[in-house]
Amino acid sequence: MKMSKAIKILLIEDDVNLADNVVGFLQDFADINAVTDGLDGEFEAQEAPYDLIISDLMLPGKTGLELIKNLRANDVETPVLILTAKTSLDDKIEGFNVGADDYLTKPFHREELLVRVKALLRRSGVYSEDNTLAVGDVMINLENRGVQVHGQPVKLVGKEFDILTYLAQNKNIIVTRDQIFDRVWGIDSDTTINVVNIYLNNLRRKLEAVGQNNLIKTLRNIGFILEVEDAERNQ
Repeated sequence: MKMSKAIKILLIEDDVNLADNVVGFLQDFADINAVTDGLDGEFEAQEAPYDLIISDLMLPGKTGLELIKNLRANDVETPVLILTAKTSLDDKIEGFNVGADDYLTKPFHREELLVRVKALLRRSGVYSEDNTLAVGDVMINLENRGVQVHGQPVKLVGKEFDILTYLAQNKNIIVTRDQIFDRVWGIDSDTTINVVNIYLNNLRRKLEAVGQNNLIKTLRNIGFILEVEDAERNQ
């Protein structure tokens, strides 16, 4: 069975050959969803939780600049890396002004794309070079999908691990049940949303067994939050 990767990227690019190359290059690093026009890209970016958006500027349906501006206006703060053939300083400044986070000019080397992708993901706290996430006393290994508390292994099944990772990537941020469902099961899943509660309860029980009683908190009718101490927030 193919394991879902911890990092999810939305690629918006109408050049099918380039999109295929980017997907092929990044697919071992992250789950990539590729769409070919701005309207589909904006819908996807607002409906599903992604860690990064890679977008062309010149797109059918809606330009990359319009897309980014609309996302920011609707409080979608997902980092955006722009791919474009435009090289003028004014174009770059316009992209940053509407809310883009980085800029890569076509043609580009695959290695530079990966470096910029990793840099944006590190900045947002969802990636580290050693492929681990540390939250309080919990260490999550994204590569072998292992979890340890004080060096003691905690055996989690697939979806439990995915939920813990998603909450850890968004530590100290309220995450709704819908967001967890969309991220872990996918918006097209036939499973009912109540499955989130089942897996969360199992995850909590396993964490409580190793002394992590209050790591994941429920905010009634709002969502869930994985809270860490103030000292860690400043790291």
